Amino acid sequence: MAQSLSRFLRRLLPASDGLSPRVREAIARTEDANEILLGWVQLAVVTLLGALYLAAPKGFEAKDVAFEPVPWLLASYAPLVVARLVLAHRRRLGPVILTASVIIDISVLFLLIWSFHIQYCQPPAFYLKAPTFAYAFLFIALRSLRYDFRYLVLTGVTAAIGWMALVGYALGPGDAEITRSFVDYAMGYHVLIGAELDKVVSMAMVTGVLAVGTVRSRRLLAVAASEGQARRELTRFFSPAVATRIVTSADAIRPGEGEIREATALMIDLRGFTRLASTLPPDRVMSLLGDFQRRMVAVLFRHNGCVDKFLGDGILAHFGAATENAAHAADALRAVDDIVVAADEWSLAAAADGVPDLDIGAACASGEILFGAVGDSDRLEYTVIGNPVNLAAKLEKHTKAERVRALASSVTWELAVRSGYVPPADRQMLRAREVAGVSEPVDLVVLAERRSLAAAAA
Repeated sequence: MAQSLSRFLRRLLPASDGLSPRVREAIARTEDANEILLGWVQLAVVTLLGALYLAAPKGFEAKDVAFEPVPWLLASYAPLVVARLVLAHRRRLGPVILTASVIIDISVLFLLIWSFHIQYCQPPAFYLKAPTFAYAFLFIALRSLRYDFRYLVLTGVTAAIGWMALVGYALGPGDAEITRSFVDYAMGYHVLIGAELDKVVSMAMVTGVLAVGTVRSRRLLAVAASEGQARRELTRFFSPAVATRIVTSADAIRPGEGEIREATALMIDLRGFTRLASTLPPDRVMSLLGDFQRRMVAVLFRHNGCVDKFLGDGILAHFGAATENAAHAADALRAVDDIVVAADEWSLAAAADGVPDLDIGAACASGEILFGAVGDSDRLEYTVIGNPVNLAAKLEKHTKAERVRALASSVTWELAVRSGYVPPADRQMLRAREVAGVSEPVDLVVLAERRSLAAAAA
């Protein structure tokens, strides 16, 4: 029996084992935000009670009452609520403060209820009929915002003990009579034990239900935070569109599954970097390459592109393959225009740091592209396959033969223009060019002429 109870309690503990520090921090941030909300609700409750007390007609004559405890209690409690709210905003609510806050909240509420018989000059059983009792359920419910059932249970237990203490006080020697009649209980100052037990039981049941819901909510929050973290990590390895596709896939992704879409492939290569890398320290090589790729990826993402893979000092990207995009060709050419500018800026920065002038080669080709998962069940990769991908790779190499920086097939150019692409300058057409590895002559468009570093600086 003891072992079963121990296992049950362990299952109820907040889900934290196995979670990464970043996921636990995400859960903590959510709880901190909810503590701020809880603080504002408490402040609103105090303000409301104070306003009601001031505005509502009094059921007693002030001259007959030597001391009014309600205003003093509210005035004493308000600074505590404000202090707790400030600490919540500063993320300074530790376990000791949270525990003390629970006990103080319930204690003040029941002291307020207890004071009614003094203020109204009635027997103690009078306060057992006070509707203010219902605020106990509000305090219990508010604790569910923290996703930690322990503080919720503490609130429920404190409320139950507090109410039993009030009942015990009302049953003090000579103060009240116990009755079995609900009519006598409702119409007079008798104490109906069953009715008071109902209140305690209802608090216990509400606490239990909310505790179970809080545990389940915390576990769901942990799962959601873990998946959110995983999704953010996926975007470091995949383009956002691919990461979204992986995360939102209804079924397990299997190798060999794919879709054919009209899309544009873009190949980017860094000229002369392999030769330069042999003369630089490894950390300097990786720093240069990382800076180059960071600049290129930012441009690609800005124009709805997806990075398929990094090929050493090259990048294979695609537009409209991961998600349908009627303007894929236009987006690709706009990306090339900005890539040329970004490459010039990178080259100038590298030259200022003592690195020789470096240039790029880029090429686009459009058509039907197969986008899908390849590999096996243990190691999958999303990639693009098709003639446009192969042609883009061949055209990128062909930029050397044409002595230009970027080329596009005439098909890509025409699609882009029809989709609203407006080139920043006139483009040269190259008719019927022989491209290595391509069986038939290809009509090409020059997207960027070769420029020296001095020209780029100008």
